[in-house]
Amino acid sequence: AGAVRAPLGGTTEPPARCVCYGLGRFSCCPAARHQLAFLLLLLEELGVPPGRCSVFDPAFSAQEAAALVELGLRLLPDNEEGKHGIEGSATLFYMVHCGKALYNNLLWRNWSAGALSKMVIIGNSFKGIEERLLSRILERDYSYIAKVLKGTEEVALPAHPQYLDTFNDTSVHWFPLQKLKELSPEVWDFAEEPTYEECEIIRKEDGADQCSPAAVES
Repeated sequence: AGAVRAPLGGTTEPPARCVCYGLGRFSCCPAARHQLAFLLLLLEELGVPPGRCSVFDPAFSAQEAAALVELGLRLLPDNEEGKHGIEGSATLFYMVHCGKALYNNLLWRNWSAGALSKMVIIGNSFKGIEERLLSRILERDYSYIAKVLKGTEEVALPAHPQYLDTFNDTSVHWFPLQKLKELSPEVWDFAEEPTYEECEIIRKEDGADQCSPAAVES
């Protein structure tokens, strides 16, 4: 957990709250249990009370939802599809192995230098997404990821032999205000809500299926 706090140093405001998407079925999936354990350690390391951490995955069972409440976490009532506004509070987003559309939606919802500079995202490497996708597909389907790349600082989580599959391709991302201000004005002018012909996340109208956003992408 200290590996998350260390690179941030004094470059960004310490998170006051946390939002966790795509944790998965931790009652039957060891990797999801490891991710939940790491989330709890992370909250302790960063000094964020569990009651200020909101969690959502459409795949949660009633028993899993009850277990999360017992741990002191808050359940988001609705599927936001990643479109969670920080509303001025420095926020950590814990999104290990979530679908690309979820990251793209989150960036769109907070598309301003002021809001992005208050966010930290733990999730799939943005550099990795850029390397794996053709640039025309990245710019067409995930334009907010594409536009924010030059304003992003990214540090990979240290590899651990016991958890290679659990946290592979996972990085800490933050968005220094100075770097965001250096982006061209045109980057901020276009802020249309994203749409997707094919989407690898569970949408509001889909309801809960047998997989989670995390499982779809990993």
